[in-house]
Amino acid sequence: MGFKEIYHDKRVRAAFWSVLYLLWVIWLGNWWWILGLAVIFDHNITHKVKWTFWKKTYKEGEKKIWYWEWLDAIVFAVIVVTFIQIFFLQAFVIPSSSMEGTLLTGDHVFVSKLTFGPKLPETPLTVPFTHNVIFGKESYSTLIKNDYRRLKGFRRVERGDIVVFNFPNGDTVLVKDPSADYHSLCRLLGKEQTIATFGPIKVRPSDKKDHYVKRCVGLPGDTLTITDGQVYIGSEPQEVWKEVQTTYRVKTVSDKGINRRTLEKMGIANAWFNASLPGYPEMDLTAAALEQIKANPAVAEVEQIVDVYPPDAPDSYKTIFPFSVDYRWTKDNFGPIWIPQAGATVPLSKENLPLYERIIRDYEHHSLVVSADGTIAIDGAQATSYTFSQNYYFTMGDNRHNSLDSRYWGFVPEDHIVGKPLFIWLSTDPEKGFPGNIRWERFFKIL
Repeated sequence: MGFKEIYHDKRVRAAFWSVLYLLWVIWLGNWWWILGLAVIFDHNITHKVKWTFWKKTYKEGEKKIWYWEWLDAIVFAVIVVTFIQIFFLQAFVIPSSSMEGTLLTGDHVFVSKLTFGPKLPETPLTVPFTHNVIFGKESYSTLIKNDYRRLKGFRRVERGDIVVFNFPNGDTVLVKDPSADYHSLCRLLGKEQTIATFGPIKVRPSDKKDHYVKRCVGLPGDTLTITDGQVYIGSEPQEVWKEVQTTYRVKTVSDKGINRRTLEKMGIANAWFNASLPGYPEMDLTAAALEQIKANPAVAEVEQIVDVYPPDAPDSYKTIFPFSVDYRWTKDNFGPIWIPQAGATVPLSKENLPLYERIIRDYEHHSLVVSADGTIAIDGAQATSYTFSQNYYFTMGDNRHNSLDSRYWGFVPEDHIVGKPLFIWLSTDPEKGFPGNIRWERFFKIL
């Protein structure tokens, strides 16, 4: 007797789905859901309630109606796909070049929710297959709001992991320019001018913030430093992954430059040639591409571009975390900075408060007041220290000089982590037309 014959037995079918459902309830950790076993039993054995109420029931000999069949297929697909997206796997598209070298604009990736554990929806009333917007309007309702909760996954985030997360600064969105960083613009232009120019604003819950993808370079409890572009954890230099690229000034022996096809073979498509240099003022290169450029007979000199202090613009500190003139940091010379860890306590002072004030106020939801004399009050009580409630991470894009990451907006809270990209299932070049835009060589690339 084959599986199909065995499964056709209603008692076997009920037992099969009951076991799977019970395992899911144990994983979920909410025993109220065990009442669903009664639904499985009735649906397969007693048939007292028509649980598939949307499905048309036909009498013997009655002709099937196509639109009822379509409705049944659509409802089933919505339920199954939504379940898979919440607990197992979700598709995302890469919108920018910040991870170029690893992920290209137009890469479509599947992201595993199981690796770090699926995060249960905090705002569950959402139009299916949307994240936060549909037809220019919010696609969710905040009538129901759940506390943050994450189910057990295979492991925790590790240093070097590519991670998808909710953009920490995405809590406030400018209607006229939703992709802009509201907090950054407020520091540069002032709140009133920012809202007058790009507003009005709308506020989003943490699970409805836009998705970002970066590489985790610092874990909770790490002390991270960037020196001339090299990342250090403590005193140890961090591994430079082969996909990471940084910017170089490439001078050539003549004003003709490097053959365009040679550059394309190395994956360099957007290098701008300046005949007066002669050469390329800025060229983003991985370690492997750098060696090929140095070996090219048309190249006279290669110089790494490093952002040092003092910066060219006097208000550059407003764009580099923690946005204080007292921190003489740049994108290539940054830190040392300690990454907050759940349960750890740090002393608080007026000097180090810029590192942690957004955590205290916005991520862990305490009131924070700093008096003119430098006294710090949290939830109305004077505070000289603070204990963190959750873990935080430091992320950077592999395209190190073209990535808005933790150097520009700070730490990624653990409750913002969504999942880990597994592989690319489709890749299209947004600057080309079909069929030339299909990047066949990137299909099913493991990440």
